Amino acid sequence: MTGSEITLTQMLARREARSRQQQTFLQTHRSPLVSFSMNIPGPIKTNPQIRKAFMLGRNLLFRQLNDAGAQILADSEIHEDTGDELLLAVGNIEPSKLKDIAVQIEEISPFGRLYDIDVLDAEGQKLSRPNFRKCLICDKQAQDCARSRTHSVKEMQNAIDILLEVII
Repeated sequence: MTGSEITLTQMLARREARSRQQQTFLQTHRSPLVSFSMNIPGPIKTNPQIRKAFMLGRNLLFRQLNDAGAQILADSEIHEDTGDELLLAVGNIEPSKLKDIAVQIEEISPFGRLYDIDVLDAEGQKLSRPNFRKCLICDKQAQDCARSRTHSVKEMQNAIDILLEVII
């Protein structure tokens, strides 16, 4: 996988900044939030192919929200070496419906396994998935493989590269 490598310190700083931004959105808009990023293991978090997959997911998310009658109250999008991210404050729709949309995108999109679409209710509580996500490599529960480090970062990056080949 090609791209700029980031450090753990950079990743943690970005995670902290994302959390602060979510809190600001919650306080300002008092509405559910959708936080969309890419689930990319290892020190490379973005490159042109990953960004294209992100943009496809972003566009699909906006279409699905529009079709559901959701109102985008505020949005923030970043594209940095730490990854591609979109944060939306959403009105006129229940958080559970937002989570249904997120799970549907993660499950039906060709790149959905790489998507990390979190939904927070207006109080900042994260909604859980109704089912577990599958591992990129072996189709077991992703959480189990991650916890036990069943696959190396290199193996996972290779699997992602193969998945992304279709959008070069």
